[in-house]
Amino acid sequence: MRLLSARSDKVARDPVHHPLFARYYARFSVSAETKLGMAGIRERLLAGLSGRVIEIGAGNGLNFAHYPGTVSEVVAIEPESLLRQLAVEAARRSAVPVDVAPGAAEALPVKSEAFDAVVLSLVLCSVRDVRRALGEVRRVLRPGGEVRFFEHGRGGGPAMAFTQRALDRTFWPLLTGGCHVAREPIEELREAGFELGPYRRVLMPDKGPALPTSYCVLGTAWRPRPEDPAAEL
Repeated sequence: MRLLSARSDKVARDPVHHPLFARYYARFSVSAETKLGMAGIRERLLAGLSGRVIEIGAGNGLNFAHYPGTVSEVVAIEPESLLRQLAVEAARRSAVPVDVAPGAAEALPVKSEAFDAVVLSLVLCSVRDVRRALGEVRRVLRPGGEVRFFEHGRGGGPAMAFTQRALDRTFWPLLTGGCHVAREPIEELREAGFELGPYRRVLMPDKGPALPTSYCVLGTAWRPRPEDPAAEL
């Protein structure tokens, strides 16, 4: 596998190209670390991980500073070139080894069953094919391996659900790099054959009026071992 990392600046052809949104996201995500409490969310998302980890949709690499020292290696997949370059810079500052690679969630450029954990952080909302992407997550994760996820999706009452569906059908994905606000990450993980662990609903921001993007979920899932009934799915 050819990686773009702190040791290499070679870039493969980009599967995703959203330069305007990438610039906006790079600025907004940095301010969200403190203003929206995202730094604390990242700490909880990654706490206790160990071994080899693949992070899918790494963005500008803000998770890298929060990986514990028990992680031996992070392979970070990011399809958008501007965000990937920022992730390379973040990888150089990381206390754990991080390799940044181009690639799409639906066709990960890594071997099967090569990782102890997969990290999904605000990525399932924007992948083109959630079912294929989660099939790839299951492929690259060893049996019994762990999925850590922080995703936003459908929430609120009927009026909010209507608004979210309307946004997804119209201009929202075009403005936000393919983001959808009405997806249901918990159901999508369950339908993909993962065993759901503890998870909790989170509002972002937690104060003020709820927005269509506010309904988040933070949690854990596992790829079942072959002897588990869920592994038959």
